[in-house]
Amino acid sequence: MAGEGRVIRVNGPLVVADGMRSAQMYEVVEVGEPRLIGEITRIEGDKAFIQVYETTDGIKPGDKVYRTGAPLSVELGPGLLGRIFDGLQRPLDYIANVTKSPYVKRGIKVPALDKNKKWHFTPTVKKGDKVSGGDIIGVVQETELVQHKILVPPNVHGVVKEVVAEGDYTIEDVIATLDVNGDTKELKMYHKWPVRVPRPFKEKLEPTEPLLTGTRVIDTIFPMAKGGTAAIPGPFGSGKTVTLQSLAKWSEAKIVIYVGCGERGNEMTDELRQFPKLKDPWTGKPLLQRTILVANTSNMPVAARETSIYVGVTMAEYFRDQGYDILLVADSTTRWAEALRDLGGRMEEMPAEEGFPSYLPSRLAEYYERAGRVRTIGNPERTGSVTIASAVSPPGGDFTEPVTSNTLRFVRVFWPLDVSLAQARHFPAINWIQGFSAYVDLVASWWHKNVDPNWYEMRNTLVKILLREDELKQIVRLVGPESLSDKDKLVLEAAKLVRLGFLQQNAFDEIDAFATPQKQAKMMHVLYTFYTQANDLITKGIPLKKILEKVGPLEPEIIRIKYSVKNNELAKIDEIENKLKAAYDSLLKEVSG
Repeated sequence: MAGEGRVIRVNGPLVVADGMRSAQMYEVVEVGEPRLIGEITRIEGDKAFIQVYETTDGIKPGDKVYRTGAPLSVELGPGLLGRIFDGLQRPLDYIANVTKSPYVKRGIKVPALDKNKKWHFTPTVKKGDKVSGGDIIGVVQETELVQHKILVPPNVHGVVKEVVAEGDYTIEDVIATLDVNGDTKELKMYHKWPVRVPRPFKEKLEPTEPLLTGTRVIDTIFPMAKGGTAAIPGPFGSGKTVTLQSLAKWSEAKIVIYVGCGERGNEMTDELRQFPKLKDPWTGKPLLQRTILVANTSNMPVAARETSIYVGVTMAEYFRDQGYDILLVADSTTRWAEALRDLGGRMEEMPAEEGFPSYLPSRLAEYYERAGRVRTIGNPERTGSVTIASAVSPPGGDFTEPVTSNTLRFVRVFWPLDVSLAQARHFPAINWIQGFSAYVDLVASWWHKNVDPNWYEMRNTLVKILLREDELKQIVRLVGPESLSDKDKLVLEAAKLVRLGFLQQNAFDEIDAFATPQKQAKMMHVLYTFYTQANDLITKGIPLKKILEKVGPLEPEIIRIKYSVKNNELAKIDEIENKLKAAYDSLLKEVSG
């Protein structure tokens, strides 16, 4: 231990201690007899202001505060995947085994990673090799889905003196020793990293590849790129949690880290019950093999909400450094901001808008800046990405409140949830008028190359139809539908098909829950054909009423494609489109003949 001080004041999760003159900012301390974990967030003279990550009941002036001399850090190595941690990276299953209780007891200390489990380690370096931070020195097959690459810690470099042979080792065993300027440095399968310090990389790259999720409104209308940032704001009952769960379940990220930050315990329980049963749609293996869950629910100490976000993003950066694409889902940053507000009030800081601290925007910026697609340090050369998608819970659905408005400054995809859509049973309830994505142009080339060369044109046509429908609705309210031209009436008809047949998606339907990019493009093609060919016929003088008499019977079939056609039966969509084209052709012959 690096020394000790004494408690002089306790105010909820805030503890003030004196005798702390040589303490450092963000140093971890242990408070009182139960050795509660806390972190120094302000220093004034020999006084330290400590935010304690456990309930401070029973802590009183005069109790000892023990310094550790180290910042809050996480353990990074084999054994992270498939686990459920609390906001301090303490595994909840270990805690349950130790305490024999459904509650997390105060002051409990358990290792984040299993120090006794043996992993089959295969070295990739040999004696005499020069290595530096980020180099891969060996691999461990952690799960069927993920090969865990053992990295040299970022701030270490030297020459390999010894390396173990292939075999089974615990993470505490020394697997290699380095000669670092005449000194010997031991390397194990894991290392620690401070959560508030972003891990280094060589270069940030432009995000050009879409992060596919199987949700059509996300993949096609407001696409997310690997290494991108997104916010999902919405009031209570608008489907935020289900949308985020769909992202976590179906996205093609190699690893998903789901942070439940201040959300209700029953929602996190649903998550913990569902994930072990789910199959990864990309490989057919159990989804939990590529998932890490961080549970910091609303009934857990408020201060730990802040660390849960940093713990999640640090683990994401670690797997990014191995060359993987990571999706970090946080539900929700509003609860994190409320924790900052609570602690700021107790520290008597000057409040800003709606009582939130003035540094809220900079904290949000620090968090979202840790997303990105990067060229990693170390050899062999590799690229990885961290994609961040966070829920925001604005009170009453007010998107002008500080957390939402500040978040909008730092994210490039906005999926706003509309309670009126949710009430109309339209899910995902993403408002297609308010939403936006800055990645559409960046990911278009990927879609053109891998899926459909007309993707960009079709996607923009669908968006224009939806925007025009919104304008026409206001005209219809004022003067009625009779005043509209046939082309405008066609827009309303096409928009109905886009809304019901494409945007609306059932997250609990076996076929509709996940749509491959190929199925999405085919569905879009049918809607594009419906609108453009009808528009051409109207231009040639054929009334819309006559067109709808001919193609109207096909509309229910078009809407049902999402339920009736599986991802591996796309020829059926071609058949429906051929029927549609045939109906238009026969109509043209009737009129011209």
